[in-house]
Amino acid sequence: MRASTARLTNSPVRLTELAFPHSNFLIHRTRLAFIHLDNLLSFAKRDRDGRIDGYLIAWLPDECVLVFLRKGEAVNAASLHTVGREVITITEALRRMRAEGERGEIAYAAAPMEQLAWMYQSCASPLQHKPVDPRHPDDLFPALAQEQANGVLELISNGRVSYLRFADGKFGGGYFCDRLESLPVPKYIESLFREGADGHAPALAAALFPLVTDLPAQAAGALVNTYRELYWRITDGVEIEVPGEGRKRAQKVAATIAATHRAITLLGTPRGKDIPDSVVRPDELSLALTDWALQLLEGVEIVMPGTAQKVLKDATREHRYVLQSAGFYERLPWSVAW
Repeated sequence: MRASTARLTNSPVRLTELAFPHSNFLIHRTRLAFIHLDNLLSFAKRDRDGRIDGYLIAWLPDECVLVFLRKGEAVNAASLHTVGREVITITEALRRMRAEGERGEIAYAAAPMEQLAWMYQSCASPLQHKPVDPRHPDDLFPALAQEQANGVLELISNGRVSYLRFADGKFGGGYFCDRLESLPVPKYIESLFREGADGHAPALAAALFPLVTDLPAQAAGALVNTYRELYWRITDGVEIEVPGEGRKRAQKVAATIAATHRAITLLGTPRGKDIPDSVVRPDELSLALTDWALQLLEGVEIVMPGTAQKVLKDATREHRYVLQSAGFYERLPWSVAW
């Protein structure tokens, strides 16, 4: 298989050479065609040895795809490619892997949760690219100290990615790709700037991004479908109470709050149609449904007092435990007795 020459945006780094810090490998880099993704994800969720914090990394012809795992459960995904970086849905990440089974490669690695949060953040937030010259390795860190940099510096050398935390320009620890425990951090960083055995200078890239401490989870497709069903059950309930007006009112309220709650657009997808691919958090689904239901039912209550409680009870009974855990009912002015 010919190695891809695609390069990470704004850098000389080849995507196929990217390698991230890791505690250990459960699966070393191998052909995607040799791995059954569904079985791998099932192992990660159910087997004690697989329930780790870590990541799947897939090297595809024109991008590098990451799936982040918390205790073996896939919670988020991202892509690094030739024109940028972006957060993508887990479903889309797996689809891209399956589509390149013959040409792609994959690895399964364990890593600390803080590192995973930084890896995610480097794809989710804007990067401040920093000039880095292999001939002048002493220029980078004094410049960060002078500007009193805050955040995480991503430093890539010939594909090896390291993360260094800075507070007011002072180094405060990090995660380093393939560093031996016996090798001091300053010596390791010096090695990143050295020429290779071929005499060529290393391909370097550096960028700063905001510090985060937690890896956010995106809503699973099943949860998005559940909230979509709740949207339409509430809409149907209002339509029964106000024939010919319920669906119109629901659509009008959804359009009103769409700028504030982008998730409402997903929930309003008609039944029988595929929900558009979009990254959304569980709390965004809950808040969107709550605000929409509140405004919709307040309008109906003015005309028909008592309707809100009846609609909520009938429409949400089957999924009330999901809504209770999300605090849905607590944010509404009506008490629903079960």
